[in-house]
Amino acid sequence: MTPGPLRVAAGQAVVASGDVAANVTTAARLVSLAGSQGARLVLLPEAFLTGYDLGVFLGPVPSAGDLDGGWLDPLRTAAAAADAVVVVSTPLQRGAVKTLSMLVVLPSGEVSAPYDKQHLDSDETPFFVHGDHGASITVDGVELGLSICYDSSFPEHARAAADDGASAYLSSAAFFPGGGHRRDLALPARALDNGMYVVLAAMTGPCGPYEFIGGSAVYDPEGRPLARLGEEEGLAVAELDPAVVAETRAARTMHADRRPSLGPRRR
Repeated sequence: MTPGPLRVAAGQAVVASGDVAANVTTAARLVSLAGSQGARLVLLPEAFLTGYDLGVFLGPVPSAGDLDGGWLDPLRTAAAAADAVVVVSTPLQRGAVKTLSMLVVLPSGEVSAPYDKQHLDSDETPFFVHGDHGASITVDGVELGLSICYDSSFPEHARAAADDGASAYLSSAAFFPGGGHRRDLALPARALDNGMYVVLAAMTGPCGPYEFIGGSAVYDPEGRPLARLGEEEGLAVAELDPAVVAETRAARTMHADRRPSLGPRRR
């Protein structure tokens, strides 16, 4: 049986560079707001819990071995009260290396870190190692592929999620001034390529020495915006309907028609 619609919220707010406790509190506030609007899934931007700041990345970051620690309790409490699954990005210390990762906070309070960014920007490679696997989560029967920012520039990344059964592609991101064209082209294209929803949560405002341009949005399976923010704090809220994914893929068959091989290239 096809799952029913899933109400999602992509949130953005200004965060404090290096102040994890303050940013967890901000994340909890956005989750509470999303819960008041009936969202069952809340997506937050790239590196939201530390702030996206290369200087912060150089220093101590949260540990993958401390996901049960009290530092995440405000977010656990908010997820439980909202009865929502929260997906939020943070740098993680994984043994001797760091990754730029996604945490998944369940209403039960369980926290996992199933995905590490696979495509690192050149500014990030001095600090992080590439993730070595894709990942999806399932909320209310709807499968959701995970990605972080630059991942969405590679069509095969979203394609892999769709091939594995995802009806939507979640992207936590941080776009600098001048990146609006790429943001507004790549994310809708991934939706259209695969006949799937795309949910984007993007960093906004100042963070340390940097500025970000927001633009959180939810796109339908043909790449049309269902909800979209500018640079203001807030939520982009919409419903993801797997039945619409099925209808779109039946009418727009690019995903199914992809050739496994194009054969040799003649010159």
